[in-house]
Amino acid sequence: MEEMKEEVSDNHNQLNMEGALIARDRVGVQDFVLLDSHTSEAAFLENLRKRYRENLIYVNLHAFMTSSFMAILVLVSRRYCELTCNCGKVTCLRLQTAYKSDQRTYIGTLLVSVNPYKELDFYSVKQMEIYQGVNFFELPPHIYAIADNAYRIMCAEYNNHFILISGESGAGKTEASKKILQYFAVTCPTTEQLQIVRDRLLLSNPVLEAFGNAKTLRNDNSSRFGKYMDIQFDFKGAPVGGHILSYLIEKSRVVHQNNGERNFHIFYQLLEGGEDDLLRWLGLERNPQKYMYLIQGQCAKVSSINDKSDWKTVNKAFSVIDFTETDIEHLFGVIASVLHLGNIQYEEDSNGHAIITNSSQIKWISKLLGVHLSILQEALTHKKIEARSEEVLSPLNVDLAFCARDAAAKAIYGRTFTWLVNKINGSLANKDLTRKTVIGLLDIYGFEVFDTNSFEQFCINYCNEKLQQLLIEMTLKAEQEEYEMEGIEWEPIPYFNNKIICDLVEEKHKGIISILDEECLRPGEATDLSFLEKLEEKVGDHAHFLTRKLADQKTRKSIDWVDFRLLHYAGEVTYCVVGFLEKNNDLLYRNLKEVLCKSKNGIIKESFLPSELDNRRRPETVATQFKNSLASLIEILMSKEPSYIRCIKPNEGKEPGKFDDVLIRHQVKYLGLMEHLRVRRAGFAYRRKYELFLQRYKSLCPATWPHWHGPAADGVERLIKHIGYKPEEYKLGRTKIFIRFPRTLFATEDAFEYSKHLLVTKIQARYKGCLGKRVYKKQKEAAIKLEACWRGVLARKEAKRRMWAIETIKRFIKGFINRKNPLCPENDEFISFVQYTYLRKLRDHVPKNVLDKNWLKPPAILEETSEMLKKICMRNLVRKYCQGITAEKNAQLQQKVAASAIFRGKKDGYLQSVSQLFADTRLREEDINPKVLQLIRGEKVKYVTPVVKYDRNGFKARERQLVLTQSAAYVVEMAKIKQKIDYATLKGISTSNLSDGLFVIHVPEDNKQKGDVILQCEHIFETVTKLCMLANKQNAVQVVQGSLQFHISSGKEGMIAFTTGQEPQIYKAKNGHLTVVSTRTKS
Repeated sequence: MEEMKEEVSDNHNQLNMEGALIARDRVGVQDFVLLDSHTSEAAFLENLRKRYRENLIYVNLHAFMTSSFMAILVLVSRRYCELTCNCGKVTCLRLQTAYKSDQRTYIGTLLVSVNPYKELDFYSVKQMEIYQGVNFFELPPHIYAIADNAYRIMCAEYNNHFILISGESGAGKTEASKKILQYFAVTCPTTEQLQIVRDRLLLSNPVLEAFGNAKTLRNDNSSRFGKYMDIQFDFKGAPVGGHILSYLIEKSRVVHQNNGERNFHIFYQLLEGGEDDLLRWLGLERNPQKYMYLIQGQCAKVSSINDKSDWKTVNKAFSVIDFTETDIEHLFGVIASVLHLGNIQYEEDSNGHAIITNSSQIKWISKLLGVHLSILQEALTHKKIEARSEEVLSPLNVDLAFCARDAAAKAIYGRTFTWLVNKINGSLANKDLTRKTVIGLLDIYGFEVFDTNSFEQFCINYCNEKLQQLLIEMTLKAEQEEYEMEGIEWEPIPYFNNKIICDLVEEKHKGIISILDEECLRPGEATDLSFLEKLEEKVGDHAHFLTRKLADQKTRKSIDWVDFRLLHYAGEVTYCVVGFLEKNNDLLYRNLKEVLCKSKNGIIKESFLPSELDNRRRPETVATQFKNSLASLIEILMSKEPSYIRCIKPNEGKEPGKFDDVLIRHQVKYLGLMEHLRVRRAGFAYRRKYELFLQRYKSLCPATWPHWHGPAADGVERLIKHIGYKPEEYKLGRTKIFIRFPRTLFATEDAFEYSKHLLVTKIQARYKGCLGKRVYKKQKEAAIKLEACWRGVLARKEAKRRMWAIETIKRFIKGFINRKNPLCPENDEFISFVQYTYLRKLRDHVPKNVLDKNWLKPPAILEETSEMLKKICMRNLVRKYCQGITAEKNAQLQQKVAASAIFRGKKDGYLQSVSQLFADTRLREEDINPKVLQLIRGEKVKYVTPVVKYDRNGFKARERQLVLTQSAAYVVEMAKIKQKIDYATLKGISTSNLSDGLFVIHVPEDNKQKGDVILQCEHIFETVTKLCMLANKQNAVQVVQGSLQFHISSGKEGMIAFTTGQEPQIYKAKNGHLTVVSTRTKS
């Protein structure tokens, strides 16, 4: 795991350009400017071979390969120029190094893309994110670096850019264009509306590939047209539209393919992927062998191409690009009609005129194009000749009829392709008229050299000559401007100026195109050989033109009589003039054009306008049209900031890992990489703004580390003096430092790598401290924020509580004011609260026993309720109290009640006696003489108490016992019953209102009784109460004040006087009355 971490860390350190110099001996340099042998092709190729072998950056990504076709890139940047030896083989060696490893190298803003012919994961979304917004030289070379650099500069400076993509067929130009579009689609800001534009930009590619690409001997997906696409961006940098220009679609491929090649993809996709109903409606069969235009190359099926899958992609693209059902129906009708045209066969009639042998094909064409059958048949077998004011139909022979048929097929397909591009442009058009910035993508044919080179190769190579001239001029111009701006002396660099070749081809009246047009337009019988003769006559003395007639003995053997040779900047190319005039004229018979103008097929109707028939001027030739459109393209490109992508094919066999030095060297030559490199290396190998240079290398000088507080230029000057730069090794410009030799930069970078390890510990410590402070600050800010939020919550709660209190108080004040009114909304809450409060308080103040007479005073509105509750409460207490009373206690209470009825408020001392329980008896039965018990055996003794009896006459005190039974009271002396008083005969009982214990039992006046009984008892209340209850005569007790009379004997009464004194006493007064003195008790 630790080793893996170290490897990842090492790879990360090598991301920037300078960091990658550390491993230069093993993997080469990713910037060719830093090569010592900048003029050597061998060094160039050796560098590529090293990088190709090592897979420097992406070694850990190979397990996740997803792309089906990835180009290996060598970005030829501003640093490609470090080569210093003069061997042409060095360049190829350096290219091979890059191809085997990182596969990217810089020379200025020029990118060389080497096709790996295998799957590589260099184009994932993660890679896009890595390169997004990063300085151009801070990461390894990549097509995303070119795209992002152009995009960022466009956004920052609000100017227009273009990216020129060129190379041989099979080198990966189309794939490079796709990757740039995908990068913009993923990384640019977008909205839902802009998403539609983005999808249309992306999906325009498969449509154009289907109609404009074909399998060739060198490439299974070769673009057979040039394409320039402008991507429009708004002021926010979002893609809002686009526009496509197409150049020189190879129409001849529609009617003829070389062995091993195919027609355009769309024909095979339609037959392979089209639904059965669609093919039936188009009159087609699935087998491509049935169609003459598809079998000439004898390779209708290709293992690397999935036509059915591509058909689905194209159909999906149609729906996104806003093709209507009618558009699609007419489009496939045109494609099918081209296939039917190819199957039309002719034979000679008796007059030698051409006639169509089978009418089935022409019927299908008539139906699909919406033209009259007989008129179409006539147009395919006759041509219309205009003689003054007359028009004559002239029959065609078989050869001319086949030519007319093929011309119609080419014209139909070529104009349909133009319609298709215009339709896509309409879909991509932005209706907003505000200013837009653009990035153009030019996917153009590369230099082509075949065994037989015809008119198409001539035009393609002429295009490459113009673009090479543009590249050199713009490179020199940019370099010159930079040196002038920085005040650095510029030394002119000798290079091959291919303007002489461009003039040979395009010069007015003298160039090859002018001669070709003149031959096509002149009256008389012009032929390809007459054109060749004219060339020999007019440009035969040109140094870059050669024919068999003009060549020397040795060279003549390699040139045929129908050939001419041009010495292009990329090498010699021999062209066969056969077919030049026909392809340049590209004429369609007038009557065929008239038929197509009347077509009901919408696409054909738009492509062939009736106004063409009214124009009697001869249309421009193909070469002139191409020259004018190329001039317009160059004008467009000159107005924009350039970036370049050169695509290289590593081998002819499409084999992964194979590096063909001869083929690579040839491409390096004709792509102009070495010349571009020499221009870049003419002055200084390395340049950097003072700020960036100082920021990177300031640790190498104590005076500039860790901070330089003066101008950056002064800091750099101090730094390089400390390092020890020699005067010839560098120059100081106005804003940049220029380093002449790579070795100077290498030495600086090695010193920086060494110092970096010394500084890493300090940097780590400082960084960890910064992280800690950052975390602390975040936590502090979070805590402050939480506190503020919490205080806010509390404040809001308090405010809410206060508001509630205010409202509540208001309601209660209103309720208090209206408390005496009937229940209403203004007082109902107050009354409810009062009721609730009173009841809660009452709960805590309820009487605990029946003797507790306290009761919480109720508010006025609850008086009635309170009274009811009080009664209920008392009843409940009484009920509980009664339920808890025993029989003995019940009897006690009954006695107490009776005592209360007799004595309460009448006799002193009663209140003090209330709390004292009555005893069942004061003497036990054991204390009564058994004889007495025997005498009263028939009665149950209820109560016995000791008493003092006073004689009725002398008032002598005698101790006796008072025995109460169920029926009578007995006054007993020892063993004798002194007096029996039946309860039935008891007249009453008298006692005083004072605190004495004297009472009198009144008896009837008869012979059975001796008179009233005067007794003194300590427990008078108890004794009298029990006597009354047993006799059931509670009302017979009389409490007197002052005195009472008693019966002594028959007719004789006595008097007892009651008074108060300091001491209690009973004595016989002088008047003969019994006087009872008692103390006054406190009430």
